[in-house]
Amino acid sequence: MTEASRLDDAARAGWLYYVAGNTQDEIARKLGVSRQSAQRLVSLAVSERLVKVRIDHPIGACMDLARELTDRYGLDYCDVVPSDPDAPELLTGLAIAAANELTRVLKDPEPRIIALGTGRALKACVRQLPQMDCPQHRLVSLLGNIMSDGSATPYNATIRMADRVGGRHYPFPLPVVARDPEDLAHLKEQEAARSTFDLCARADLALVGIGQMDRSAPLFVDGFLSEKEWSDLAANGAAGEIISWIFDDDGQLVDCDFNRRVASAPLPDPSRQRIIAVAAGAAKIRAIRAALNGRLINGLITNEATARALLP
Repeated sequence: MTEASRLDDAARAGWLYYVAGNTQDEIARKLGVSRQSAQRLVSLAVSERLVKVRIDHPIGACMDLARELTDRYGLDYCDVVPSDPDAPELLTGLAIAAANELTRVLKDPEPRIIALGTGRALKACVRQLPQMDCPQHRLVSLLGNIMSDGSATPYNATIRMADRVGGRHYPFPLPVVARDPEDLAHLKEQEAARSTFDLCARADLALVGIGQMDRSAPLFVDGFLSEKEWSDLAANGAAGEIISWIFDDDGQLVDCDFNRRVASAPLPDPSRQRIIAVAAGAAKIRAIRAALNGRLINGLITNEATARALLP
């Protein structure tokens, strides 16, 4: 059986199960396979994203929380998804909500520039995007993807998104952090760097994650911050980071050596650009609140539990 025919059977099994309401025994009979094979085909339809589940009834509590967050923090856009009490860190709901907003933008026939950060949430979001053909749009990374050991970060979202939607993509041509400010100045003089910075500054939409600054901080875990650097930053009020720029509880960039070496694009300007953060979880509440306090973002996609914690 070819891969195409296997996916055809999976799609047919998925349709029979989710749309026609057939049992797995009925699917097995109609497709001429065993019950176990029918079960595997339905599972394959889900794992290959041939089946998408949509809830058409708005959840009132989530909508109320989104309105309260919008009013409290002056947001232009807010989407709150339900939380799973048994899996509070689950990213699927966030990813689907972010993918829906991205899809809406991608369907615009007018050329758009979409800038992306990195992280688990954005990587999950890209996995939820449908296959599209959007050659009119440009996709640009807001930061590099080279880790401290020279390897590429597994959480780069731009290349994966370009593969799914067909837009032109522009990788960020610099490392996450330079050796020193002088090295950073030289790196920024490259023509590719100047062009990428210009694209980021003109982005119509920036989609970013928000990183916490405790011991599970991505910058610390991935080796960009040493133990001493992390400890000093924590002691001096570092609350979170967006595209590697570290900020305090007021959402102000911390005056530190690390921020002077960060090679990322400057944070998008919320007064003229849409910058939506996709973030949730108990570990990130302080960082999200700080970003909201500092008006570093004007859009937020989060879950119900996090939304409640962010409200007074």
